[in-house]
Amino acid sequence: MAKLFGTDGVRGVANAELTPELAFKLGRAGAFVLLEKINVKIEKRKIIIGWDTRMSGTMLAGALTSGICSVGVDAVLLGVVPTPCVAYLAKTTGAAAGVMISASHNPMADNGIKFFGSDGYKLSDEIELAIEEAVLGKDNMPRPTGAEVGQILVQPELVEAYVEFLQRKSRSLEGIKLVIDGANGAASFLAEDLFVSLGAEVIAINCEPDGNNINAGCGSTHPEALQAAVLQHGADLGFAFDGDADRLIAVDEKGCVVDGDQIMAACAVYLKEKGRLNNNLLVVTVMSNLGLKLAMEAHGIDVLETKVGDRYVMEKMRSFDAVLGGEQSGHIIYASESTTGDGLLSGILLLQVFKYRLRPLSKVVSVMNKLPQVLRNVRVASKVGWKDNEQIALAVETAQKQLAGRGRVLVRPSGTEPLLRVMAEGPEKEELHDLVNSVEKAICEALA
Repeated sequence: MAKLFGTDGVRGVANAELTPELAFKLGRAGAFVLLEKINVKIEKRKIIIGWDTRMSGTMLAGALTSGICSVGVDAVLLGVVPTPCVAYLAKTTGAAAGVMISASHNPMADNGIKFFGSDGYKLSDEIELAIEEAVLGKDNMPRPTGAEVGQILVQPELVEAYVEFLQRKSRSLEGIKLVIDGANGAASFLAEDLFVSLGAEVIAINCEPDGNNINAGCGSTHPEALQAAVLQHGADLGFAFDGDADRLIAVDEKGCVVDGDQIMAACAVYLKEKGRLNNNLLVVTVMSNLGLKLAMEAHGIDVLETKVGDRYVMEKMRSFDAVLGGEQSGHIIYASESTTGDGLLSGILLLQVFKYRLRPLSKVVSVMNKLPQVLRNVRVASKVGWKDNEQIALAVETAQKQLAGRGRVLVRPSGTEPLLRVMAEGPEKEELHDLVNSVEKAICEALA
């Protein structure tokens, strides 16, 4: 059976791979499985739906919504919102589930559909498999008629509860000059007003979405414009979000990028000092910089490691009752407050650390010294069989031997794109580039 769900929902080029027909089936199957198979209470027969600013968002929302209503479940439409808003409202409004239509940091032509349960968490592998089976198998799901057909309810006013939740998590930001880059995505309509309401002086860039410009040379994957704006305006710091605002990358007062590892390091030490770092744990992925692990060791903080994907970070956090975890990419989860990565909430937490330290951000994040890292995305025709390919394995082994304990080489597949990601970490960046080049060459030859 074909596999629909990746590490972050169902992804593909909108209207080519992720078609309205597939969205309709996902709506039917998702609603049926979540309400019938897992016995969600009758009073919860509604599903919250949001989307980012991609041109294809409303097309897919229409199809998904029709599928949901076709099995007798109400669809509550929020409009353009951050992914964590959907998760928050799924949990707090008594809904059966939440669905976000977004491809996060991916290019505009892509889109995705990801589900959250009534508890606000991403679905388990078992429930996703049940939805896949319902989509790909014979459709024996109900088709109610008359008064039993689901309704479409347009309720953008529900978003205000999420904004108020964020406002409650911050003290006054008066005296802080902040530049925000909304990636022309879902944060574009919330971020500036949020931080202004908290007292900050805000300069907003890339907050004018037109349906086509989401993530285009801006946001967390392209922080160059934010770096320039922070320096131009003499700001204290800057925040860049991705298309659905579940990631945060910062820029310090010198215009230097502060990634997710550095943000987690600063926040973990702060939370430990405040007695709020539960079980003295930080959960990270295999892609996190070795410098983060060394910094945590120096501060007596234990680090747990998991494979790449914020859902896997959250799973380990829940297993070990940790409150902080995330990824170098800026997916940061503050589990005492949220059930998923939240760029706006992460920004608020970092600002609280910034205010507490009474130091420039460059000093705040100097708690961690980054080891040089080189990351290369290698596009392939197919990722199938890469792990068992002898040519690739030999190239990685040879590169690893050259580092001789001074660093590491890691290859992993993207969960959302036809890419293999090659990462090398060690003391000398020029050497790392050479090692990545050799591994990339082997991948291209083997999987051309």
